[in-house]
Amino acid sequence: MAESLEPGQSPGLLLWRATLSWQRGITATLKPLGLTHVQFVLLVSAWWLTQVAGEEPSQRRIAEHANTDAMMTSQVIRTLADKGLLLRSTNPDDARAHVIEVTEEGVELAVRAVRVVEEADRLFFEAAGDQSALMAVLNALNQ
Repeated sequence: MAESLEPGQSPGLLLWRATLSWQRGITATLKPLGLTHVQFVLLVSAWWLTQVAGEEPSQRRIAEHANTDAMMTSQVIRTLADKGLLLRSTNPDDARAHVIEVTEEGVELAVRAVRVVEEADRLFFEAAGDQSALMAVLNALNQ
């Protein structure tokens, strides 16, 4: 039987540990803004799709953009709407679909949150050194 890798030699375990460490940092960064990590991802996805890409996204489109589960996305978008950050309206062309808009408060929070998360990312990932090499690896892993 082949011997297994030592924990420090296992790329999967190292990626798992790095991911958990990064997630803890992002969670702490977002806590003062009153957002969970998934709320941040979905709020910013809705903001980016509406404000930057000029779309009128459905919940499904936001889930696709964020690569999140559709049911969970629906629940979190409902929570963000309850917080006054998003508006959900029925799509006139498809009564089963919801069109999502970002409120003024949601835009302000999304922009603030992006700034603090980008700074947290910068601090976390500076340990990796060459950022272009890091981005190339991360992009390759997301294929």
